[in-house]
Amino acid sequence: MTRPCRHLVVVLGDQLNRDASAFDGFDPTQDRVWMCETTEESTHVWSSQQRIVQFLSAMRHFAAALRAAGLPLDYQHLREGGLGDALVEAIATWRPQRVRLTQPGDWRVLQALRVAVGATPLDVLEDRHFLCSNARFAAHVRGKRSLRMEFFYREMRREHGILMEGRQPCGGDWNFDADNREAFGPNGPGFLPPPSRFEPDGITQEVIELVRTRFTDHPGQAAPFGWPVTREQALAAMQVFIDERLEHFGRWQDAMWTGEPWLYHAHLAAALNLKLLDPREVIAAAESAWREGRVPLASAEGFIRQILGWREYVRGIYWLKMPDYADMNALDAHENLPAWYWTGDTPMQCLADAIGQTLQHGYAHHIQRLMVTGLFALLFGVEPRQVHGWYLSVYVDAVEWVELPNTLGMSQYADGGLLASKPYIASGRYIDRMSDHCRGCRFDPGERTGERACPFTTLYWDFLIRHEVRFASHPRLALQVKNLARLAPTERSAIQARASEVRAGRQG
Repeated sequence: MTRPCRHLVVVLGDQLNRDASAFDGFDPTQDRVWMCETTEESTHVWSSQQRIVQFLSAMRHFAAALRAAGLPLDYQHLREGGLGDALVEAIATWRPQRVRLTQPGDWRVLQALRVAVGATPLDVLEDRHFLCSNARFAAHVRGKRSLRMEFFYREMRREHGILMEGRQPCGGDWNFDADNREAFGPNGPGFLPPPSRFEPDGITQEVIELVRTRFTDHPGQAAPFGWPVTREQALAAMQVFIDERLEHFGRWQDAMWTGEPWLYHAHLAAALNLKLLDPREVIAAAESAWREGRVPLASAEGFIRQILGWREYVRGIYWLKMPDYADMNALDAHENLPAWYWTGDTPMQCLADAIGQTLQHGYAHHIQRLMVTGLFALLFGVEPRQVHGWYLSVYVDAVEWVELPNTLGMSQYADGGLLASKPYIASGRYIDRMSDHCRGCRFDPGERTGERACPFTTLYWDFLIRHEVRFASHPRLALQVKNLARLAPTERSAIQARASEVRAGRQG
């Protein structure tokens, strides 16, 4: 008979840090770690093969590290069903006095585990990985009529002494975003340092074969695979970014170029979200690079803002507003996600490029997500839940706490302005300005009607027509709405007719 344990410590697939709160006071003579791979975590959304490989390989490497450190571990390899049912069995086996768990990154998982423990006491502990606790974020929002990330970001800068000279921001400004919006120009980016890619070891190779066999109908491909799956690899990837790409990251962080998925971006979000990296060490490395004169302040600040600002802010919004947040649909959007989002088979070159690299690598940078795939879904009028499901499915860095607010709030404006102060809408001219995608495309970003009209441009004007009343007096969108006044009724009708053709799949 199995001897009862004191604490059964649950470690989830996005909690691969040995200093997590669930390990506090761990006694290997009395306690046991429990980890479990379940099919539900890959099928509750249609997870891409790259994403499944990333999670399972990182989990198995972490399990190996725990065993090497002498921690008693019950590791369940891929089993049918969900985490809740698996935990019920584990509790019956180990008969713990208490179950201990660092707060999950997914509201759904937390509820399932709460049910699964039954009468066994459950300790849900604060996730110290983040610089802002849920209680601290609640204090930030208390009494405020509106929320804005910029003010939260300044609070975090002051509170943690990041990029500060006394009480003032380094360089005299809090935000250098205006310096970080350049396009590459007609000749492209030129030389680009290679990304950090890691050759799959035996564990990862086994996972790749498992995914190819068990999840063969899932989007994308399991290999080639090169993402970091251990802390050592994640630290190496961080150092390569700091040394080779951060210098140019800020200036060109919004630029796009056909066939160049990596550019000057960090590619560290997956490692951060699985807790292979601590945000404090990543922020410190970027700040040190600036203070040592190796990178411009605008690059260091722009990168740090993504981690200390947006990353912490969206997590606060997620736990403040769930579960209702997931059902928000302020713009009353109900179109289905076009089927080609799962294949990349579209004549629009910008979307084909972004989706193609997404399916191949499980990655696209933030402007591709916001102003290509996200923008098209917003203008098309896709039901936000479907957009959320796609983003959660295809990206290796997608954990719901970060993906859901970014998708529903920032990208789709489904929360009506809680997260973003305006819908991020643009015509095809924005993509033309920031990339080379329009050069050989069959569509013209300057045309809004006719067979050669860029679907982005058509749908942009159609969006303004459909939401004219809502945004006529909006402080940041009213000027765009006013442009409708110069359209004759026949032009409006032609735009709407062409938009209907686009939604029907007749794009020229």
